Amino acid sequence: MRFAHPDGSTVHLAYCTNVHPAETLDGVLAQLRDHCEPVRRLLGRDRLGIGLWLAREAAADLVNDAEARRVLRGALDTRGLEVVTLNGFPYRGFGGERVKYAVYTPDWTSRERLDHTADLAAILADLLPEDAAEGTISTLPLAWREPFTPAQRQRALGHLTELSQRLDDLAEATGRSLRIALEPEPGCTVETTEQAADVLTGPGAPPSHRVGVCLDTCHLATQFEDPDRAIEGLTGRGVPIVKSQLSAALHAEHPGRPAVRSALADFAEPRFLHQTRERVRTKVTGRDDLDTALFGPDPLPGRGPWRVHLHVPLHAKPTPPLTSTLPQLTRALTLLVGGEHPLTHHLEVETYTWQVLPPALRPRTPAQLAEGIAAELALARDLLTGLGLKELT
Repeated sequence: MRFAHPDGSTVHLAYCTNVHPAETLDGVLAQLRDHCEPVRRLLGRDRLGIGLWLAREAAADLVNDAEARRVLRGALDTRGLEVVTLNGFPYRGFGGERVKYAVYTPDWTSRERLDHTADLAAILADLLPEDAAEGTISTLPLAWREPFTPAQRQRALGHLTELSQRLDDLAEATGRSLRIALEPEPGCTVETTEQAADVLTGPGAPPSHRVGVCLDTCHLATQFEDPDRAIEGLTGRGVPIVKSQLSAALHAEHPGRPAVRSALADFAEPRFLHQTRERVRTKVTGRDDLDTALFGPDPLPGRGPWRVHLHVPLHAKPTPPLTSTLPQLTRALTLLVGGEHPLTHHLEVETYTWQVLPPALRPRTPAQLAEGIAAELALARDLLTGLGLKELT
């Protein structure tokens, strides 16, 4: 979906396909047919943006086969879909029974991550619509927090700098400009926007014309970051906001109460990591997963509100006593695109947790999943038009 900003530029809205992961090119083509096109039809639009996730095996097939890229581009065109952004965070296995910490490997200390992201860039250069100003790829924020030595940090930043040169070469060869977006996430080496700014403006930082930040509004809220301070902190230090993922965290105002803890326990599940944070006055503490925060040997005490990295559906309010951080998303979006000029032109709804939600919230059929995704996009569309942007046909 495209929107005209009052300044004349185009803001793109997509939804991320890691919600129905596929590991092969055939799986990606089936995904477009069985999921993405039905969402577009439900929205009644001729064109729908998708934030494509390509697992390592699918990316390797595509980067080595120009005909395969033509097939994928043709399928996108036929089904009324377009791609200006990729989710390059998960490497493979995102649909596995147990993902947890594996999603952070390989990290940016590894040449595997560098080469994979360079392959994604080459693929995206072929998939971009002819009139798209640029393409973007979001990626993990260097690595999980431990172990991570100064030498590993230097190696990771060196790989990002090498990737920047590859992107410069790609732009010269193809005329297509691509940028990389580090996505701060709780528990990682870079978990806040302040830490991202430190990394991207400090010693060894990669060039800012190629590497910036992906602002995920669920991660922002989980860390109890204030959207105004976070975004002002990035822009004030010259860190570009390359992309934003529109997502909502789970919020519990009184996690010490038995009924609230019982409601939270319904969201603990074995596939994904659900980092949990508690704020008492200005201090934020946390645990790596929701079940650990609730039932581990050193649980969070519940003296202040909790936020859980869960990516709950944007349009569906959790059952009380729980709420979501949709107000924080709304405020961040206002700051990102509601001003005189957009701070980013690429927005991506990323709710990948549909199939691990409590049974009452979980879609039972592909049609119900499509309806839920369409409802999320409709909410995001209404927020954008409420800020003065005009949807383009």
